Amino acid sequence: MLSEYISKLPQNLKPFAPFPSWTGRAEWSMLPAGLAAQLVARGEQYLGFSYPQILATDYMAYCRTGNRVNFEDKYFARRRALCALVLAECAECKGRFMDDIVNAVLLICEESGWQLPAHNTYVRDTPAWPLPDCTRPLLDLFACETGALLAVAGYLLKGKLATHSPLVVKRMAHELNVRILTPYLTDWFWWMGGHGESTNNWTVWCTQNVLICAFLSDIPAADRFSIMKKAADSTDAFLDEYGEDGCCDEGAQYYRHAGLCLFNILEILNNVSGGTFAPLWRHVKIRNIARYILNVHVDGPYYINFADCSPIAGPAGAREFLFGKRCNDAELCDFAAAQWLNCEEKNLPEECNLFYRTQSAFTAQEMTGHSRNAVIQHPEIYYPSTGLFIARDCTYCLAVKAGGNDDSHNHNDVGSFMLYKSGVPFLIDIGVESYTAKTFSAQRYDIWTMQSSWHNLPDFDGLMQQAGERFCAADVRTAFSDAESAISMQLKNAWPPESRLKSYSRSVTLFKNKQVVLLDTCEGAYQAAVLNLMFCQKPEVHANSIVISELGSITVEGGTGISCQAIPVSDARLLLAWPDTLYRVRIAFDKTLALTIT
Repeated sequence: MLSEYISKLPQNLKPFAPFPSWTGRAEWSMLPAGLAAQLVARGEQYLGFSYPQILATDYMAYCRTGNRVNFEDKYFARRRALCALVLAECAECKGRFMDDIVNAVLLICEESGWQLPAHNTYVRDTPAWPLPDCTRPLLDLFACETGALLAVAGYLLKGKLATHSPLVVKRMAHELNVRILTPYLTDWFWWMGGHGESTNNWTVWCTQNVLICAFLSDIPAADRFSIMKKAADSTDAFLDEYGEDGCCDEGAQYYRHAGLCLFNILEILNNVSGGTFAPLWRHVKIRNIARYILNVHVDGPYYINFADCSPIAGPAGAREFLFGKRCNDAELCDFAAAQWLNCEEKNLPEECNLFYRTQSAFTAQEMTGHSRNAVIQHPEIYYPSTGLFIARDCTYCLAVKAGGNDDSHNHNDVGSFMLYKSGVPFLIDIGVESYTAKTFSAQRYDIWTMQSSWHNLPDFDGLMQQAGERFCAADVRTAFSDAESAISMQLKNAWPPESRLKSYSRSVTLFKNKQVVLLDTCEGAYQAAVLNLMFCQKPEVHANSIVISELGSITVEGGTGISCQAIPVSDARLLLAWPDTLYRVRIAFDKTLALTIT
């Protein structure tokens, strides 16, 4: 797709100027007053900042204990500080942030490796090395993102940084060349695609940041063309594996690292080529990828969240808005602008990507003045590439996952569903705990949040679903109408043969503005079947019903016993979305079970 445009590139590429540097005082002065004040205030928090010391033992802790958080907290604190300081200096332009900027830049330049400990391996899915090999730089997500951070910082402060501390500029250029540009041109990493490797969000996430480094660095034109060619090949490999329907099988959070990084790849290439890649904005797959985030939004902060995705996946903003603008999708622009305007903190304070933060700042005025429709319409849709079904009415948002157990960031959840009522979680998908070494190891499915027993699915004689392409739904049928929307599927293959299932059909129907009905019908030689249902509000369990305070109730037909289990939650990642106690209701049944949810 992209590669066919490489031969059409002009002989001389345009200089890459994605936004004004500090010298563009007129443009910086036109930022919304409240946003400019936020940028300065955020930078002031880092004046005289005591940057975290990162020891070799901090790096080695991942291999020793599996803990990622302790190292990453220090690593990202440095980068978050640099982002805030650079933006504050550009907004204020008095020089008072420069010393702290130099401190941050040199500390980052002196790190032995920019890759995270969890990613410190040259061969996919093999054990990480305990320390970086500084003689062979490794390009992972955050090595590439660190390169982009320094490249953008150098671009924004060009001239000012050279005057303040000339050798820092030289050091930054050296590190970008040695750690990012040369390895990208001379080495091969699995996320680039080819050699039998599948792609995922890494492909476009890394590629986007390498392009930022390349076009904001002073390198030979021939190298830029080589980088563009390699970037186009990798992006094509990514797109080849993406469904035509545009569904991100990694969920709404990873759309920000997949779909939106694809957007910035196209934006950068189109910018420097003078519009050569512009026809791609009209391509059906690209437009579908852009719109995905609107389609999986529920209400307020909530998103449909199968796989390693939180239900609170973060608000949309400048990148979604610009993606919608390029694809001529007015509804996506409306959605992104509305979400951004509802944010209290509009300068992305937790973001470590300075390109995104600056892009957001210079889109703020347009999003503020964007004329929006009063009501944003969220469609009903079925995504065949992943088996994701979404049905809605004025009260309910129902999502059901067919597909298989071989998605990127997979959970064993074929056939599971979630339900929101009036924008409030009713039946939930828990999501995932903080990442550790175990999360992406052979022991992944020992983690409770990955298991089917902790989704809205049954066990058969205590057996759960298993991971892999063959553990999937079959005979999936969907229907949408003004009166009702429904999905049905055959799920017996999602369980191992030991379950002795001959058949397990599930249908879920939304009767518009009335109720949701689930029907499970099973045949087999199993002795005991138990349906698990997950809640974030405490349910009251009765003989044939489950009541969730004032939210609603579930009438149970065919159950032989109902019990409720409280699940304490202490993981920091889960607590961002859920209270400190979740609940699992278990409903025993024989062959047929019907739930009516109102």
